[in-house]
Amino acid sequence: MDSRSYPTDQQIWDLAKSQGLDPFAVHCEVVPASVLYEFAAYLIPGRMSHWSYGKAYHAMKTRYDYGLNKLYEMVINADPAYAFLLDSNSDLENTFVRAHVMGHVDFFRHNVHFSQTQRDMLDVVSRHAERVRQYEFEFGKPEVEGLLDAALAIQEHVVPPNPPLTRRERMPAMLRQDPEWSQLWKPETSTRSYEIRPHDRGDRDVLRYIMTFSDQLDDWERDILGMVRDEMLYFWPQMRTKIMNEGWASYWHLRLMRQLHLNDADVVNYARLHASVTAPIPYQLNPYAMGYAIFRDLAERQGDDAIFLARSVDDDVSFIRNYLTESLVADLHLYLYGVDHDQIVVKTRHWEEVRNQLVTSLVHAGIPVIEVEDGDFHRRGELYLIHRHEGIDLDLPYAERTLQHVQTLWGRPVHLETQTGGRHLVLSYDGQTHTKATL
Repeated sequence: MDSRSYPTDQQIWDLAKSQGLDPFAVHCEVVPASVLYEFAAYLIPGRMSHWSYGKAYHAMKTRYDYGLNKLYEMVINADPAYAFLLDSNSDLENTFVRAHVMGHVDFFRHNVHFSQTQRDMLDVVSRHAERVRQYEFEFGKPEVEGLLDAALAIQEHVVPPNPPLTRRERMPAMLRQDPEWSQLWKPETSTRSYEIRPHDRGDRDVLRYIMTFSDQLDDWERDILGMVRDEMLYFWPQMRTKIMNEGWASYWHLRLMRQLHLNDADVVNYARLHASVTAPIPYQLNPYAMGYAIFRDLAERQGDDAIFLARSVDDDVSFIRNYLTESLVADLHLYLYGVDHDQIVVKTRHWEEVRNQLVTSLVHAGIPVIEVEDGDFHRRGELYLIHRHEGIDLDLPYAERTLQHVQTLWGRPVHLETQTGGRHLVLSYDGQTHTKATL
């Protein structure tokens, strides 16, 4: 097949629609590696500047330059969506990538956890960047950079708003009348309120709490914390659906490519591409491989209605818990490992233990659950946080460094209650000294 016979962007989009996908319109642009890796480092084009994004860029670009890694594309969750493709890709690779992108964009549009996404986030982050530049001019770049260091250290500790619709209202129309699938949907009873008060307990939106109640912050500083929070809320659904999202895109790039009239050489090459995307990674979980395998298995056992339902309502935790089977654990060669006398050893291959540990590691997108226990601890305005232990201990040196950033934002001593090795500890930082106390 020569380059003139490869399908256009519109033809790939039309093919996706004909196969049952319903993506937003997609604008594809071919860009050089320096541009693609810059976008990937910032996660979205036009975002506010920070040294950590430059560090990420140089790390990724160096791996690419030395042939250790290649980023084929980057897709932006927006309406219309944007896909940036690497200019060194072959025509076949970019066809393959476009098919992959259709899966991502369909997922962005229909998964319930993206229902509150700001689809104009490209414009939003550009406005944020402009405001941050103005604050740098007014208050000094070191002051703004220091505030961003602290805000970005706790940016993942946010809570997205609840979707406004009931589960039944969010059910795909084609399934709403199907009694077999309708019985899986149960009414929701939780309606989290955001009308919090300074001494409320159990609030997991630590960034919002500090932004609202710290008397250390000026208005411009609260504004920057709000920008960081808004951007993290945009990325949060992607964090909690990484396996599903990549699996859905991988499942559909293969299905769409099979509909094209490829010659033998192209068939071999795209099969090689697919195999490289879904290949096992030693001592790591490949989200492409796991997500693809589960969607393929579910489609084979229960058909397209089942995979479209899962795509619409699940996140990684429920997806793995509901659909990772004993045979898939064996096929994917999954196991739990540990270290014994400086040697890596297999602890167990039992499928339920593997599944349960994987689910545990994915709760809250794998991020420790930290709650505000008291914003006036000791009645001196100190902040007391609790780590809701889910079976995985905190990295204590990392937690102590993070407490320093929290204290910078709160302005008074901060405390974090956690567990490690079966012991209850309280880590504290008063702006000068770290202390530990055993409860």
